[in-house]
Amino acid sequence: MRKKQKHTMKRNKPSFAERLRRGDLLLGTLVSLPSPEITEILACAGFDWLFIDAEHGAFNPQQAQSMLQAAGECPCVIRVPSDDEVWIKKALDIGAAGIIVPQVHTADQARRIVRACKYSPAGTRGVGIGRAHRYGMGFEHYIKNANKQTAVILQAESKQAVDNIAEIAAVKGVDAIFIGPYDLSASLNRIGRLKDMKVTRAIDSIVKNCKAEGIKLGYFGVSAEAVKPCIRKGFTLITAGVDTLFVTKSATEMLASLRG
Repeated sequence: MRKKQKHTMKRNKPSFAERLRRGDLLLGTLVSLPSPEITEILACAGFDWLFIDAEHGAFNPQQAQSMLQAAGECPCVIRVPSDDEVWIKKALDIGAAGIIVPQVHTADQARRIVRACKYSPAGTRGVGIGRAHRYGMGFEHYIKNANKQTAVILQAESKQAVDNIAEIAAVKGVDAIFIGPYDLSASLNRIGRLKDMKVTRAIDSIVKNCKAEGIKLGYFGVSAEAVKPCIRKGFTLITAGVDTLFVTKSATEMLASLRG
């Protein structure tokens, strides 16, 4: 009887997408190296989710799947290289809790992405059998629930996206807008100058329009201090730090200490 109760509790646990939509503070970090071991370590550290970076990280769908497997019960969201439907389909079929799509500039592009993430009749996602479907053993359950349990996150990181943010945020099926501060600053000819008034005004416009539509907000920073101001502003999808920076920071600090 006790075992049955535990199984029920696990089944009723809210999904990453459900937690995102209800506004839970979700603290994650970015994984850029194709290493299941690093993924496993970061999952064990207690993050709410992991940002698997297939846009800039040098790995393929098979490596990404190994990383998801290593993460265990920690939800992983894959940033796909682009809005390419093939990558979106593969990322979801290998069991990602959702996708982050970079460089989304228009509402039409946002609608195409949402359709690619949803099974018919809500979208055009192809039906196959993969890890997400428990290799067929959980096929019907997954197909029935995937549309509501898959997080669709779009990145606003260009001047064009800022100009169109009201229309992008109004697209049905978008769960969150993730601000890419460095690419955004570059598109405004202020590369890396994240506190420049032109950059902060662009971010403020994104925040205002997303809040008006009830869309959750995400942000990336290389440190805790970089993201704390966003948490205070109501951002709930947080990515702090990068696997490579964790290693280099610890290594250089140790060497500096030893060399006096």
